[in-house]
Amino acid sequence: MKTSQLLRRLVPVLAASTLLAYGAAASAQTAAAPATPVRVRATIDKVNTDSLEVSAKGGKKMTLKLAPDLMLFAVSHAAISDIKSDSFIGSAAVPLPDGSLKALEVHVFPAGMKVGEGSYAWDLGKNSSMTNGTVGDVVVTSGRTITVKYPQGEKKIVVPADVPIVSLEKGDRSLLVPGAHGVFFVSKAADGSDVVGRASIGKNGVVPPM
Repeated sequence: MKTSQLLRRLVPVLAASTLLAYGAAASAQTAAAPATPVRVRATIDKVNTDSLEVSAKGGKKMTLKLAPDLMLFAVSHAAISDIKSDSFIGSAAVPLPDGSLKALEVHVFPAGMKVGEGSYAWDLGKNSSMTNGTVGDVVVTSGRTITVKYPQGEKKIVVPADVPIVSLEKGDRSLLVPGAHGVFFVSKAADGSDVVGRASIGKNGVVPPM
């Protein structure tokens, strides 16, 4: 067989092999991509060595495994006066006709900590979003309006007087006690179990509003 004929036969085979190899690699990468954690709002019923038994919103009973690198935040009551220029905050909110947002809750992060910066969909109500960013202006005398800035832009958030405001601080596993309320960020493990990687737990009976 001539060299030119052999090449004509080999090229399609090599191309197909390359495509198959690329497809397999892409599939492996897709399979390895971590799933977005699901937020579980629940009350702790029982604390075990490496897991929690909880009652989720709606009454569903769940067992949540605790990740070895579990990150915990303690949630306490706060006030609008605790929000300063350059504070890093988060706010679940719904849109207003003028393009601004109406807060459903506001939480203030510890100094120097920035988590989840940006503005994205949230599950606290119809059309709700979460905006995490750095406070620019706080106008308390004009409807308690806060300007929140993040890398992609900024949002004006109106905070009604009856909206809960809380502060977050780094916590530890002493927060995990029966009766405590929390928002648990849960991912599925390979064995199908629910694993908590991060959680915000209310102190002294506080129910995390986010």
